[in-house]
Amino acid sequence: MVEPLNTSREAVGWVLGVYTISTALFMVLLGVVTDRIGRKKVLIPCLLINGVAGLAGYFAPNLPILLVFRFIQGIGIAGMVPVVMTMIGELYDGLERVHAMGIMSMTTAVGSVSAPFIGGTLAVFGWNYSFLFYGLTIPLAFIAMLVLPETMNMKANPEQRTGFKKMFMSLKDIRVAYTVFLSFAVFFLLYTIVIYVPFILKDNFGFTSQGAGLALGVEGASVVIFASQAKRLASKYPKYTILGIGFTLLGIAVVGMSGVNSIPLVFMLLLVFGVGFGMVQPLLNALITQVAPDDEMGSVVSLFNTMKYVGQTAAPAVLGVILLNSNLAVVFITSSLLGFCVAISTFIMRHKIYTTDT
Repeated sequence: MVEPLNTSREAVGWVLGVYTISTALFMVLLGVVTDRIGRKKVLIPCLLINGVAGLAGYFAPNLPILLVFRFIQGIGIAGMVPVVMTMIGELYDGLERVHAMGIMSMTTAVGSVSAPFIGGTLAVFGWNYSFLFYGLTIPLAFIAMLVLPETMNMKANPEQRTGFKKMFMSLKDIRVAYTVFLSFAVFFLLYTIVIYVPFILKDNFGFTSQGAGLALGVEGASVVIFASQAKRLASKYPKYTILGIGFTLLGIAVVGMSGVNSIPLVFMLLLVFGVGFGMVQPLLNALITQVAPDDEMGSVVSLFNTMKYVGQTAAPAVLGVILLNSNLAVVFITSSLLGFCVAISTFIMRHKIYTTDT
């Protein structure tokens, strides 16, 4: 994009930055809206916004206009994933809910692995061709309109439906507050890997930026495999056990990166991280819909998803300061402490939360 748009590498970084900022800003707002007017009434317009604004990026003549389109597109994304999670929570119960969230986590992981390949392939034809892919969201909106049911309880009194105050009051429930915190923690750990493992691959083993990005696909493939087993694991083990083991594996993988001396070891640790993430993420997605009050599910799920972006933002902010004053080994060790502390906390709090599988 640098040459065609007559801009700089630093400025191009805002193509992603403005998109995530917009998503984080509007996610909680749209969560409150979806609890007031219905799931489909938010999901379908957001699908259309994502598709139209994303497709418009193909026609952007310069970077400022492209950033406007990306900001609008972020609004669409803000109303998609939380609403889908809410609908799954209202359509399924128990192990079937965990299974459905596992499938959702699988598709997210597949997207994370395939998106760079798809975008890179389309970019061969021109910097803006990658934006054409977003156009697929437009027909998807019409399919959703015809196929998906409205899952919100329409008998509820509109005046009693959630608002911002009531949404934040729900955090007084320790189960809700703790699950929201776990969403932050798992994405803080994820972005420790995403941001800093490429440094190891480039500096220690001579990988290119592209090669380092492809290497991270190992973690995504591992997530797909283990997210598919979410229902089976949940049927055999208590939730706190799965979470505890999952976060322990995340901590082991992160701390292991502090002393890697071979490429096979890096790949093995990425696989371990993927196993842990594949165990934790589907269960957390199911848990937040389980512990959220029925009349506030949309807004609480949106708050839960917003914390993912907070974790993504906090990782480079906090660990970047540590890196300035130390080295990569200290960065990984510090981040791993969060994983181990969370793993311990799941067992400490096991009698207060997640004692049922409803």
